[in-house]
Amino acid sequence: MASSDITERQGEAHKPAPSFGESVLALWRRSARRVARYMPKRLYARSLIIVIAPMILFQSIVAFVFMERHWQTVTMRLSAGVTRDIAAIIDMIETYPPGDNYANAIRIAQERLGLKVDLLPPDPLPAPGPKPFFSILDHFLSQEINRQINRPFWLDTVGNSNVVEIRVQLQDKVLRVFARRSQTYASNTHIFLLWMGGTSLVLLAIAIAFLRNQIRPILQLAEAAESFGKGRPMPSDFRPRGADEVRRAGKAFILMRERIERQIEQRTAMLTGVSHDLRTILTRFKLQLALAGSKMDTRPMEQDINDMQSMLEGYLAFAKGDASEDTGFFDLEEFLGKLEAEAKLRKRKLTTKLSGRPEITVRPIAFSRLLSNIVGNAFRYAKKVEITAIHSAGSLTITVDDNGPGIPPERREDVFKPFVRLDEARNQDASGTGLGLSIARDIARAHGGDIKLDDSPLGGLRAIIRIPA
Repeated sequence: MASSDITERQGEAHKPAPSFGESVLALWRRSARRVARYMPKRLYARSLIIVIAPMILFQSIVAFVFMERHWQTVTMRLSAGVTRDIAAIIDMIETYPPGDNYANAIRIAQERLGLKVDLLPPDPLPAPGPKPFFSILDHFLSQEINRQINRPFWLDTVGNSNVVEIRVQLQDKVLRVFARRSQTYASNTHIFLLWMGGTSLVLLAIAIAFLRNQIRPILQLAEAAESFGKGRPMPSDFRPRGADEVRRAGKAFILMRERIERQIEQRTAMLTGVSHDLRTILTRFKLQLALAGSKMDTRPMEQDINDMQSMLEGYLAFAKGDASEDTGFFDLEEFLGKLEAEAKLRKRKLTTKLSGRPEITVRPIAFSRLLSNIVGNAFRYAKKVEITAIHSAGSLTITVDDNGPGIPPERREDVFKPFVRLDEARNQDASGTGLGLSIARDIARAHGGDIKLDDSPLGGLRAIIRIPA
């Protein structure tokens, strides 16, 4: 064995065992992670658990204490009292003369003790019947009869739900006693449980209504923020509501949205002015070249001016974006049909596939430009292109595959930077400005989505467009 292995094993052997506190803490963390895995994720459900769990725990403890202390104690005392009355009747029967068949003892038992007493012939007691699965009455009553009377007896607490029958074997007769169940058993327990359950349901209904009213402003704020992130107009009925913290968050969101919109308006106005001034200068250049006539070869300068104008238009389009455009419906099926016609003109093989509804809610002009830039790049560098659009619940995924030269994985994020162009994998195009993919990603992110590049099964590049829809 190598010396390093021996050293490592010796180090593990001398490593101190975790203390009791560390073990408990590790067990607590594992349990917390396991519970968190199955906990609901929405705020409303978690709030309900926060309200319901302590209520159920408290009621369980109260019910247990009540059943354990009150119910059993009262039942035991009632059973002891009835058994004490029966023992007194037995003493009266055995002590005093029978008279008129113990009529006085029977009368006293019925009028004073509330017990119906009969004297039966000395026949054997009935066989013990089946006892209920859970009955503290049988247990306590049998225990008291054994302790106070200590004679053979027979009980029936099942036959008639309101009456308990007790037979006691005497010397030459059998004493039969009928007692009301309420005399031997705390029968009003269900009333307490019903009141406790009923009040809990009422309190729970009030708590649910209150929670719904408190959580609704949070949901409205989340919906407004999501709509603004997707480039859609904010709901018209949104205004800060609810608790003070929620109102502050809503007001902060409104102020943030207004600041962003003002910045966009200022940038748009500035770029509009810059565009006007630069276009004026370019127009003067063109006019001067036209006046120069045939004195000199002006074609290179005209080409430079056209390139400058193209770059200017591309830059302004990238910087301005389409934030001012309102959202509307966009027909994917119709747009794919236009791309198929364009593929025929450019002599490209295009295959399209659409799953789900063709209508989506986006900024139509901006989204059309996004798809045109992505598919235009594929047409420029490849002969075969496949487009797959999947519109499922809440999301739209468009995949564009081509068989072109592709882009190395380490350079795929670089192509989204403004004015970055690759000279190796894709040929330099004279009409390009290096802003097509930048504009496309900017539009996708303005809709709350993104664009990713990957390897295509066709051997070229795959562009994956995902946006919430």
